[in-house]
Amino acid sequence: MTTTGTLAGARGSAGPGLPDDFAAALLTPEARRDPYPLYARMRREDPVHRSPQGIWYLTRYADVEAALGDLRLSNDRDRMARAYSGLGGDLKALSRLTGRLGRVMTNTDPPDHARLRKLANKAFTARRVEALRDGVRRIVDRLVDEAVAAGPAMDLIEAVASPLPMSVVCELFGIPDEDRPRVTSWFRRFGRLGEDIDKSEAAIEQYEQYLSGLIRQRRWEPGDDLISALVATQAQDDRLTDSELLSTCFVLITAGDETTTHLIGNGMLALLRHPDQLARLRADPGLIRGAVEELARYDTVTQAIVRVVAQDVEIGGRTLAEGELVYLFLGATNRDPERFEDPDRLDLSRPGNRHLSFGHGPHFCLGGPLAKLQAEVAVGTLVRRLPGLRPADGAAPDWRPNPLQRRLTALPVTY
Repeated sequence: MTTTGTLAGARGSAGPGLPDDFAAALLTPEARRDPYPLYARMRREDPVHRSPQGIWYLTRYADVEAALGDLRLSNDRDRMARAYSGLGGDLKALSRLTGRLGRVMTNTDPPDHARLRKLANKAFTARRVEALRDGVRRIVDRLVDEAVAAGPAMDLIEAVASPLPMSVVCELFGIPDEDRPRVTSWFRRFGRLGEDIDKSEAAIEQYEQYLSGLIRQRRWEPGDDLISALVATQAQDDRLTDSELLSTCFVLITAGDETTTHLIGNGMLALLRHPDQLARLRADPGLIRGAVEELARYDTVTQAIVRVVAQDVEIGGRTLAEGELVYLFLGATNRDPERFEDPDRLDLSRPGNRHLSFGHGPHFCLGGPLAKLQAEVAVGTLVRRLPGLRPADGAAPDWRPNPLQRRLTALPVTY
């Protein structure tokens, strides 16, 4: 979570040619609207780019894919905190939050990562995820019913894409109905880490206290939910410690919320901007699984993830030194013409679609299957039930300011 919160080294200005500071170029209004032309320039002219602050930016598919599987590029919380703390400014505050999460799958390296992931896998099974499909369908139908009843227009993010993953994760983790409004308010604050660190940290503390109470309750009264399943691992070999259990629950519950919301939002916007592909999906609903993969590739929510160099490594003929930060731009790799034919074209039946939107290697996103299941149901239902769906007149998409996470503030539509 903390490693995608903000963009390091964001100062200077981008000139008419290759920017001397990629971070500054990404913060321009033009790049916020559409970062992909800038990524294309970086891939062509300097795919292994070192900023004036000594931070690396990788934009080529082959380099990023290899980096995601290279243990010399570390995801370890302590290394990351040291790297961030040396950069000054609000990044020191951001590095504080890595300590709050403890040592979990998302901020450890092997062997700790392998042990923690193995235990989480036992609870977060494919069977448990697939069993949610009918429930997800009921939630989506209810949300669409409510939107249709309210009138001929809606903000698709607020009406469907945002409440869906919150409802699903509450079901999966057994969060009581009466607690869901305050849990939702904490989640919304987590999603704005880069906007107010202090308020985010306060929300994290409140949420941790709440989760600790749920865990204690599940020890005495286990149920058929994911917290109970994780608690049960404490009786097994290589068990989760109390701290690891709390942090694992925190990360698993939190991580998929905003990602799923904006997978749906970005995907629906892409379809609305490509009516030929929208018509294909409407005519052939069986395309939905491949369609979601293509929508995830075309405009991925997680535009970049961060690693820190644990041991000098050569990439693209350049040496990345121990202790340096490395930004892996998934959004750029997904449009790399060396990997994807005609990559700027949306093609719902694209063959061999091995995008990197959910990562690769040991840190491949554990919640990816659940996010894609929700997107399949939500996108498929919206396309089927709202044949007149179109962007609201005069509404231009507005994107949140964090360039590492591509997220709409709203998606006004009529139907």
